[in-house]
Amino acid sequence: MVYKSMFRMPTPVNITGRSSSITNAFINSIIPVIQPSEDQIKEALDILGMTPETFQCAYCGNASTEWDHLRPLVMNKRPTGFISEICNLIPSCGKCNQSKGNKEWRTWIYSSAKHSPAKRNINDLEARVKRLEAYEKWGKPIQVDFEVLIGPDYWA
Repeated sequence: MVYKSMFRMPTPVNITGRSSSITNAFINSIIPVIQPSEDQIKEALDILGMTPETFQCAYCGNASTEWDHLRPLVMNKRPTGFISEICNLIPSCGKCNQSKGNKEWRTWIYSSAKHSPAKRNINDLEARVKRLEAYEKWGKPIQVDFEVLIGPDYWA
């Protein structure tokens, strides 16, 4: 149970929050949330080079306070189909999670966004990128095709 205590699924978005959008709030309320097993959490942390003792933000190394969706749930005001499950979640600090928002992680991490690791001059950035690339290749994330689910007429 040591790994399970480190993993809290993302909480639903508050629709009145300044950083949320109606689309994000809606998608967060309808996408599936799949709880990982203890073994899945351990494997995910192994790929990221972490243990319970070294648990940290995968992007910058600060204390991890939440799990961020590595692949955004919404892009261009449309759902991407990704869900809340271990293959799409990364330990993150609040600064990184808020700064990244719904951007593609690789573009954001090197960007000049206010709290991006590149902007903050994180000294082991390239090593972190390599671990994130390995994580991205680990396990195929679930992606729901909403157009197929509801039909092209409703989707349009």
